[in-house]
Amino acid sequence: MDAIRLPVDAVNARKDNYIWIFPTGPDSVAAVDPGEAEPVLRYLSEHSRRLSHVLITHHHADHIEGIDALRARHQPLVVGAAADQSRLPPLDLPVADQATPLLGEREVRVLATPGHTSAHLAYQVADALFVGDTLFRYGCGRLFEGTPEQMWRSLLKIRALPETTRLFPAHEYTRLNLRFVQSLLPDDQELQQQMTTVCQMMDSGTRTLPVELRWEKRFNPFLLCDDSNFVKRIGAAAQSPEVLFATLRERRNHF
Repeated sequence: MDAIRLPVDAVNARKDNYIWIFPTGPDSVAAVDPGEAEPVLRYLSEHSRRLSHVLITHHHADHIEGIDALRARHQPLVVGAAADQSRLPPLDLPVADQATPLLGEREVRVLATPGHTSAHLAYQVADALFVGDTLFRYGCGRLFEGTPEQMWRSLLKIRALPETTRLFPAHEYTRLNLRFVQSLLPDDQELQQQMTTVCQMMDSGTRTLPVELRWEKRFNPFLLCDDSNFVKRIGAAAQSPEVLFATLRERRNHF
């Protein structure tokens, strides 16, 4: 994969969604998970760009509802999971795990990351990984269709990528996720400092994303379920990583 730093812009959508946008050519861009069309159309107009591709991580409405309107205006090629075509808008490029389609000038590596949904995908483009609802800063997605074992394997797949990989989740959940981490480690001074920084960023309208993978490998509890020091610090009994992951995910569901 290309190791250069990918230029990525974002537009806000719905309550807390991000639609990530990256160039596919000199005057063309791709949009990831456009749950609304209007913010993307506005971006295209303001930047004099053409929408060449749409990438879909999964079928939930807040990730796909803008596609029909975008297709009517710009005729982008739509990329999504071949295994989930019955629940997605019509796909021009159905893909599966480890596929490497070329989108204009950009090679994309497809990663199957089931857990949040059964056919969830992530897309690696240069140093960027568009993770949809699989991984968030300090958190991970709910298990609507997949099993804890599936999600844990998906997270391990992401965790194995280069530490400088920038993660681009689809939602701004950072503050609440960090509060959950603090509930596990209430005396951690560094987490308290991070909360101060995160609150300042969000209160000023600054995005807390993207985040580098190396940061999440230090602080995201859902990536640490096989770390003996973390298990000891949160006072968890000896158990498999999958069982601890399931326990933490259930606690996060009711936090």
